[in-house]
Amino acid sequence: MTSTIKTRFAPSPTGLVHLGNVRTALFNALYAKKQQGTFLLRIEDTDAERSRDEFTQQLMADLRWLGLDWQEGPEINDSNAPYFQSQRADIYARYYTQLEQQNAAYPCFCSAHELTISRKLQLSSGRAPRYSGTCSHLTPEEIQHKLEAGLQPTLRFRVPKNTTIEFNDVVRGSQRFQADDIGDFIIRRADGTPAFFFCNAVDDSLMGVSLVLRGEDHLTNTPRQLLILQALNLQAPDYGHISLIVGDDGSPLSKRHGSQSLKDLQDKGWLPHGVANYLARLGHTYSQDHFMTSEELAQYFELSRLGKAPARFDAQQMHHWQQIAVSKLDHENLWNWLDKNTRSQIPVSQKEAFVTAVRPNLVFPKDADQWVTVLFSDLICFESEATQEIQTAGKAFFEMALQAIETSGTNWSELTNLLKISSGKKGKSLFMPLRSALTGKTHGPEMGKLLPLLGKDRAIQRLKNAYSLTE
Repeated sequence: MTSTIKTRFAPSPTGLVHLGNVRTALFNALYAKKQQGTFLLRIEDTDAERSRDEFTQQLMADLRWLGLDWQEGPEINDSNAPYFQSQRADIYARYYTQLEQQNAAYPCFCSAHELTISRKLQLSSGRAPRYSGTCSHLTPEEIQHKLEAGLQPTLRFRVPKNTTIEFNDVVRGSQRFQADDIGDFIIRRADGTPAFFFCNAVDDSLMGVSLVLRGEDHLTNTPRQLLILQALNLQAPDYGHISLIVGDDGSPLSKRHGSQSLKDLQDKGWLPHGVANYLARLGHTYSQDHFMTSEELAQYFELSRLGKAPARFDAQQMHHWQQIAVSKLDHENLWNWLDKNTRSQIPVSQKEAFVTAVRPNLVFPKDADQWVTVLFSDLICFESEATQEIQTAGKAFFEMALQAIETSGTNWSELTNLLKISSGKKGKSLFMPLRSALTGKTHGPEMGKLLPLLGKDRAIQRLKNAYSLTE
């Protein structure tokens, strides 16, 4: 490892950022923060057809929402600019020329059809498919003839023969790859755009990245990139390949498993600290299991605690951390987190009391809507379980409840004490019919906090409605 740590996140802006992408960013940001290093953001937008500016703007907004502020990259620090690969073509061109002059790269005129046939022949004979080297020995005259004929070549890296590529993966340990198993690979497409293997490796070195944490699906890319950097005499970073996230069936995480974009999460009211606490534990373990601040998540982040086995996405666990995050919001932030339409239906004088009452029952902003309806609307909808509780309690129970509330008003403790004496009921047989009658539900916030919000007049009407259900 170098003494100054610099990690990076290098997404392609071809869609919205999802949980798998952002977990990679989170791990890199946490490690940089732990080491008091630099977290760099680079935009790999060489796919001109699919890369869009709105995706770039959204991914930067998503990272900031999650608290992943980069110290170097777009809009922040231009010491290694430009940070958009679409603006770095001249840089790549110099290194392509260098490789060609060293005979470490050569133009390839093989068509897609020819390459497909070659792969099929290799597979049918039981060999691993790799480029056969058809164009690797073309003379300058042959190359010139093909160019004059209008053929547009790719540029292939010439992989040295009989070579072993070795490196230490900071997550997976010692790695060995045989160069003869790789085959010469494309580093520049026929349209002149750089291939991922090339520009990703060159930019990491030129920008001084010291550690690359990325998904294990990139593990086989690493020997190719090390060969490129060695040929260009450029410093290679250390690499660590983290486990991929899978669904409960073991297949790659997708929407059907509950994967969502960060924008979707934000729109639905997920809280960034809750999401971060979950993702930081997805494929990484902490010795502490409490809800952590961003500083603590970084402080206790350890490369040695990154798992090698696939990280299984657990929607329930993600909800668990969301619930804790909601519980830690102060009153004002929780109020502002609620939907604007929800807030507009709550009397200003009862704002604090409402937040205090329903807080334990909220996971998402929409969860408050049902309690707004229960407390501030004359409409009442009895759930089937509540109706059953009411009918089981019987007519006499609610006659006594109506008498008791005239004395107790909205004091829940006094109401239940009076009703306990008059009805002889206690425990669940006392509290459940009352809750069911007053809210239409058998579960919810503490009734001692709900009843004052409901008000005496509305509570009496609810008890009368319940009485009518017993007839």
